[in-house]
Amino acid sequence: MCMIAMSMGAYDEDEHERREHQSSRVDADFDDERTIYHGEVEYDSGESTEELLDQFEQIKTKSK
Repeated sequence: MCMIAMSMGAYDEDEHERREHQSSRVDADFDDERTIYHGEVEYDSGESTEELLDQFEQIKTKSK
């Protein structure tokens, strides 16, 4: 029985070291200040759960 071993690709030590160096570097060029938003948020909870479920059922039946 003869077995032939095939490699998946040559190991490139220089490429490995380049990638290792690149991934270990910290990118400090980004703007680290947080954006502050001013304003108000309103929630409209006027409809009951039953009304919302009825509306959902109507939407489901229309899409069929």
